[in-house]
Amino acid sequence: MTSRTKPSPKPVPPPEPQTDIEESGDGHELRMTLLDHLDELRRRLVRAVIALAVGVIIAVPLTEPVLRFLQVPYGERFQILDPTGSIISFFRVALMLGAIISIPLTTYQILMFVLPGLTKNEKRTLFRAIPAITLLFLLGVIFAWSVLIPPALDFLQNFQTDLFKAEWTADGYLGFVTALVFWMGVAFETPLIFFVLALMGMVTAGALAKNWRIAIIASAVAAAFITPTVDPVNMFLVMGPLMALYLLSIVLVLIGRRISKVDTTS
Repeated sequence: MTSRTKPSPKPVPPPEPQTDIEESGDGHELRMTLLDHLDELRRRLVRAVIALAVGVIIAVPLTEPVLRFLQVPYGERFQILDPTGSIISFFRVALMLGAIISIPLTTYQILMFVLPGLTKNEKRTLFRAIPAITLLFLLGVIFAWSVLIPPALDFLQNFQTDLFKAEWTADGYLGFVTALVFWMGVAFETPLIFFVLALMGMVTAGALAKNWRIAIIASAVAAAFITPTVDPVNMFLVMGPLMALYLLSIVLVLIGRRISKVDTTS
């Protein structure tokens, strides 16, 4: 008798690798990653708010001298029309000073939220830029106060004087001045930010020059936001420096790209 040989069993194919979502069943792992990022963002925002609060506390003793300095173009004691007008105006200026004082710490918290995805050289470049960011912010404040505000106030005060008598309230005057000063300080930081991005290889001068139309529209929107008035004169007074800063950004990006190429080849 001949013995029958049993057929060998077919090889079982290995199980296909599962994706993260399949392993978790309902996307729990993905949701946890998102929650981790949101929690990190929350902690950074809380620290930035604490830095702003500390800055305001430091700024309170300085607010009265600054108010007297801001009073010079106004020409007389500030006019208020409601019982809380003086308190609101005082703390409006204190908030602006606190934001200026806390700019380095606020910038640090923003960078720390971005830094985990960067290399050591990129982290070093960003940390070196923090003092320059503060300096550029202060230069923007000085520029706004000395160059933009005098013609803006002169235009507003002498507009249609045969129909209107300019008697500004403290809230209106300080709101206009503090908004223009603060946001121009922020705008002055943009060239350095583009320069740092160029050092990291994230932006090119050609891309910025190609998108000049978008830059004009963005500058117009930013100017309309910075100037809380509806007149085109003040809007163009702000839009002009914003476009000049954009052109400076293109030049700095060109320099930054050349520096980064030299660093990579050396």
